Amino acid sequence: MSSTLRNSRGPRGFTLVELMIVVAIIGVLAALSIYGVSRYFLNAKTAEAKHTVGAIAMAAAAAYEREMSLSQVLAPGAAGSTTAATLCDSATKKIPTVIPPGSKVNPDPADQNEPSSTVGWTCLGFSLTQPVLYQYNYERNSNSATSGLPGAPAYTGTFFEASAKGDLDANPAQLSTFAMGGQVQSDGSLTLSTAIYADQEDQ
Repeated sequence: MSSTLRNSRGPRGFTLVELMIVVAIIGVLAALSIYGVSRYFLNAKTAEAKHTVGAIAMAAAAAYEREMSLSQVLAPGAAGSTTAATLCDSATKKIPTVIPPGSKVNPDPADQNEPSSTVGWTCLGFSLTQPVLYQYNYERNSNSATSGLPGAPAYTGTFFEASAKGDLDANPAQLSTFAMGGQVQSDGSLTLSTAIYADQEDQ
């Protein structure tokens, strides 16, 4: 009698409900890990755009502060031309010339050669030498990449905008956009955007 009772109280298996709970927990953890990994890879890709756009904007601000002026040889007692802070003119080409279709493209250095030292990439002293996932552009006073996008900054007067457009999912109908700009104030100072604007980061 006692032997039978001891055997009936021996080790038992999991019930169906317990197994279902364990499977559900594993499923939730797997879903969270997949989401976390995908966000990690997305952030790694968008970091390129944010870093490069910020670097272009900083280069534009530095060029503005240089107060570009012509090299002159002055006669005794003569006065030189008054220096004035000036924004670099718009880049003649976007770099690279096409938006990368979901994979990296190596920019052509020839596309970054500008016709004048006051124009685009040459004026900024900026170049792209490594493969990129985004197309970059610099515009002065026109063709804002963020125009019409939700929550985009509104520029007035004299301004510049550095921007990046990407096609991470190889769907040209929807593009991601990153931008940072600056605006010349009435006192001649240059004010930069408070943050990098982003629209549809995962596109």
